[in-house]
Amino acid sequence: MNTFRRILKFFFPYWRHIATAIIFSFLYAMLHGASVYLSIPLLDTLFQESGVQSDVKTEEVNPQKDSTIVPGFITDTFNDISEKFREYILSGDVSDVLFKICLIILIAFLGKNLSGYFQEYFLAYVEQGIIKDIRDTTYKHLHKLPMSFFKNEKAGNIISRFTNDVNLIQASVSAVFLSLFREPVTIIVFLAFAFSISWKLTLFAFLILPVSVFIITFIGLQLRKQSKLLQKDLGSITSILHETLAGIKIVKAFGMEDYENKKFTDQTKKFFRRILVKVRIRTIAGPSTEFIAVIVGVIIIYYGGHLVLVEKTLKASEFLGFLFFIFQLMPPMKAMSSVNNKIQEAIAAGERIFEVLDQSPGIENKDDATPITDFKETIEFRNLSFHYDDSPELVLDGINFKAQKGQIIALVGSSGAGKTTLVDLIPRFYDPTSGSIFIDNVDIREVKLEDLRKLLGIVTQETVLFNETVRNNIAYGLLEYPEEKIIEAAKAANAHRFIVELPEGYETIIGERGTKLSGGQRQRISIARALLKNPPIMIFDEATSALDNESEVLVQQAIERLMADRTTFVIAHRLSTIRNADVILVLEKGKIVQVGRHDELIKNAQGIYKKLYALQFRDN
Repeated sequence: MNTFRRILKFFFPYWRHIATAIIFSFLYAMLHGASVYLSIPLLDTLFQESGVQSDVKTEEVNPQKDSTIVPGFITDTFNDISEKFREYILSGDVSDVLFKICLIILIAFLGKNLSGYFQEYFLAYVEQGIIKDIRDTTYKHLHKLPMSFFKNEKAGNIISRFTNDVNLIQASVSAVFLSLFREPVTIIVFLAFAFSISWKLTLFAFLILPVSVFIITFIGLQLRKQSKLLQKDLGSITSILHETLAGIKIVKAFGMEDYENKKFTDQTKKFFRRILVKVRIRTIAGPSTEFIAVIVGVIIIYYGGHLVLVEKTLKASEFLGFLFFIFQLMPPMKAMSSVNNKIQEAIAAGERIFEVLDQSPGIENKDDATPITDFKETIEFRNLSFHYDDSPELVLDGINFKAQKGQIIALVGSSGAGKTTLVDLIPRFYDPTSGSIFIDNVDIREVKLEDLRKLLGIVTQETVLFNETVRNNIAYGLLEYPEEKIIEAAKAANAHRFIVELPEGYETIIGERGTKLSGGQRQRISIARALLKNPPIMIFDEATSALDNESEVLVQQAIERLMADRTTFVIAHRLSTIRNADVILVLEKGKIVQVGRHDELIKNAQGIYKKLYALQFRDN
């Protein structure tokens, strides 16, 4: 139940709305009970007027005789109020009595429905507010998590937690609200009316509880287990769908439709079987409880009829009123019987959401983090080593070098040498396993994270754009930025010409991940975004490797403009683009094996750089 208690913490900001909903729930139950209770004097009036006399006269039935079983002040108070109410209604001739009963019934039902409306509204406000807060809290926490979390977690599984799991909590919260706030009040009020008529009959009605509690608890535990497995399977389906949509071109190109179809249908078949198990478990709770209720109801009818016809200690109208109360109790009791199931479903979904919320950010500011506003001199790597959490093998081993302000540092090496990992450590996407990175002789772990990242601009091979306008993508994170500055950045990135040719120019929506643009166009918008940010340190991670020759020329020109007067780290796929670099670092198996300029490194016939260069330009 610890998970459910954590869910309940989201209730606290809405305590005023909850309190208001409870008040209206109480009014609803009271007026609902009163509308049913009015049937007793109505029946008495109708029986008397039609000449059908009750077998029991009012004075023969002692409303106090059962009160020794329950606290006297409760029954005395309730009976006094009841008797005065009956005296008022039954005073006057038959027409007056009928008019008063009908008018009070009308008022009671009007009040009941108004109370029900406000009760539903305030409960819905709380329910939707809680779901919104859970989504917002989880989404905000997601941004704090380290890159290692996203590396190990499937995107579809994360999306499933935001959609399927939160929706399941929403359905559960709705049911729990009704079951824990409205239904108990209804049950208590109706029980009070029923107790005032006959405590013996009321106790008979509750013979159902011990058996039903056992059945409900057992079913709820099984349902919780199945719900957790079901959400996991649904996350797998979402993940497969996400991967297929992202790689649909490759699927078609390799003729893998049948393979992907089988993979997807295997997962949906597994989900289908699992959900049938859950449905069987969930649907057995209601019928089981209802059948037990019917058994007790038959006993009540038999015993109550005995009191009316044989013992003559209960009026027929009171017995009919009592039956109304008992059978009106069944819907809220049935709803209450499923509350544990709903709680178990919420717990199963909540556990998956709290798995995300319980993930430690890992990389965050120290309490006394140093603010930094500018980069002045050097970036230095000292004895730096790194390995990912899921593997003890070092990706970087003993890295030592210093970059001066304004230098262009190129990183080359074969695939898997550690180039991208090295530059990912600068913005603290990861922290070193050992060693440190210093910016102006301050360990970057001592610097405010947000300040550090403001100093950096990053352009990667896989350009990340958003389904917004060209303008908003270039000015990402910059509110109300001057249009002339945006256009200036676009021109410097060789992007202005194609942007103005788009259907709506800078206001054109470019689609998810910029799918309406070519690779070169996306890359130039990415460069324009970096230019507008105007950071003193730039990182290019194979920014031109996926482009055609014409696009590469345009992007390379934009990159050269962006590198001017900046400290730049370049991971180069094509060595021709780094000939003018101030320092070239050659990496092999996580170590720096060569350092120098292009002209120096090319002279070493045995060096890795020479071999890479010769391999790339062997056709020339």
